[in-house]
Amino acid sequence: MAGLTALLLAGRRPGIDALAASRGETLKALIPVAGTPMVARVTATLLATPAIDTVWVMTQDIEPIAAALPADTRIGFLRSGDGIARSIAAALASGAAPFPLFVTTADHALLTPATIAEFLAGAAGADVAVGMVERRIVEARFPQTKRTWLRFKGGDWSGANLFWFAGPAALPVIETWASVEQDRKKGWKLIAKFGVGLLLRALTRTITLPDAVARAGRGLGATVRMVGLSDPLAAVDVDKPSDLDLAEAVLEGRA
Repeated sequence: MAGLTALLLAGRRPGIDALAASRGETLKALIPVAGTPMVARVTATLLATPAIDTVWVMTQDIEPIAAALPADTRIGFLRSGDGIARSIAAALASGAAPFPLFVTTADHALLTPATIAEFLAGAAGADVAVGMVERRIVEARFPQTKRTWLRFKGGDWSGANLFWFAGPAALPVIETWASVEQDRKKGWKLIAKFGVGLLLRALTRTITLPDAVARAGRGLGATVRMVGLSDPLAAVDVDKPSDLDLAEAVLEGRA
């Protein structure tokens, strides 16, 4: 893959962000991690990835976010809307961020070009792909970390905030995501969208997560793939103070 567009989600949810406020910021994307705003760290990682040519930063607060980033013709800005899935759909509809589209989030402070390359290689040939990290990989390095785990046959998984949308076949998947986005931490509610049989198999752990994802995609007419990632850092997004402490410890060589 080469010449790709990356969409970097740097928006905010309604109300005061407690983590940002605890660090004297109004926006989580601007929280310094080891001295550098998160959004600047992730943007630099995207621009250092050979396959990526253009980065569109999507946020409600373009001016302060732009001020934290370098002046670079490869960086553009889009105004985000209501929710992640609807914002992605709007970016695609605008024509600014065309298919194929790679998506990640501004709180992915430990993301590396190597992880992006691994994800893109695993996504090749799929209409939609989502990055995940298995629990044993994460806990082998960070045994005390607290993450949200999706429990399936053969292993528990945590999301890596990495997404791939290859073409128009991805649109029904994005629409379904939008319909359950408020329950993004409750994987079973998304699975329930695809029938009682799949939900029961997930709840009884008689199906693996890759198989469940593929089966759900077939129900929408799309090839959907889960890409398992080898780097435990891919599962660490900065959502709470302990995540921020861990990210800074990693970047400063203390963890």
